[in-house]
Amino acid sequence: MLRIKFAPLKTPLERRLQTLAAACWFVTLAFGGTLCLATILYLTLYTRLWWLTLLYGAFIFYDRDVCNKGGRSSDWVRRWAWWRYLRDYFPLKLVKTADLDASRNYLFCAFPHGMLSTGAFGSFATEALGFNELFPGLRPHLVTLAGHFLLPVTRELALSCGSCSSSAESMSYLLSRPGGGHATVLITDLYDQVSNPEGSWLRWVQDHFRKVFGIAPIIPLGRGFFQYSFGFIPRRCPVFTVVGRPMEVEKIPDPSRQQVDEVHQRFTDHLLAFFEAEKHKYVKEPDKTFLEID
Repeated sequence: MLRIKFAPLKTPLERRLQTLAAACWFVTLAFGGTLCLATILYLTLYTRLWWLTLLYGAFIFYDRDVCNKGGRSSDWVRRWAWWRYLRDYFPLKLVKTADLDASRNYLFCAFPHGMLSTGAFGSFATEALGFNELFPGLRPHLVTLAGHFLLPVTRELALSCGSCSSSAESMSYLLSRPGGGHATVLITDLYDQVSNPEGSWLRWVQDHFRKVFGIAPIIPLGRGFFQYSFGFIPRRCPVFTVVGRPMEVEKIPDPSRQQVDEVHQRFTDHLLAFFEAEKHKYVKEPDKTFLEID
C-alpha cells in the first residue's frame, strides 16, 4: 500500500518495547525540553499549581551552577531497564581496547557528533553497555550545551545520567579533580541523509534558514512505530563505540598557539591511526572508508 512496508503483526513484544524505547528517546532529546517548558508555563498561568512551579523555578535558579561543578549522577537512573531496551534496539555496543588508570582524569572525544549522539549516549550516559564494568573506578560525564540545564524536568534527567555543561569552567572542573576518576566525554546517528547538492532547492532552503536562525534544518529519514518506510525513529543499525588507548598530554598552564597546534596535530594523527587499525572490524568496505578531519 503506497509502497509502505509495514511491520509484521506478530512482531514480538520485546521488539515492540525496543522500538518504543527508541521513539521515546528521540522525542525526549528533540522535543522534551520544549514540551516540559510549555507544560510548566501552562501550570503556572492556568492552574492552581502556580506556586509549585514557581518553587521549582526558584530551585532551578538556585541549582543553576551544578552543571559546572560535576553534576549529580544517579546510578539508579543510569541503570534503568529502559536503557537496555534502547541498547538492544540498534543494538549498541561499547568496546574497550586498553585499560585506563582510574587514578587519573580523562577527556574522551566521541566522533562523529551527528544529529543524535546515539553511541555516546548509550555508552556514557547509561550503564546499559557496562561502562563501570569495563572501566572500574571511572565516572563518565557526557557534556552538552549549558542551555539544556535551564530546561525544566529534562535537566534533571540529564544530570542524573551524569551529564554536565560543556563550558570551559565545567571542563576545567572535571579534568582537575584531585584523585582522578572522572571521564569527560565530548560528544553516531542512524538517519539516512537527503541528497542536497550545491544548487538544489533543498540546499538553498538550508542555507537561508541557517543565515536567519544560525542552524540548518534537518530532515530525518527514519521509520515509524508500525512501518519501516518513513518516520522519526532511527532505523535499526549496529553502533559500536570503540574506546582507544589514551594520548598523554603534558599540562602547560599558559600554552602558546604553536603548542596548541602541535597537540592538535598529535591528536589528529593518533585518531587517524586508531581508526585505520579498528575499521576492518566494523566497516563493510574498510578499504574504501576513510576518516576525514577538517
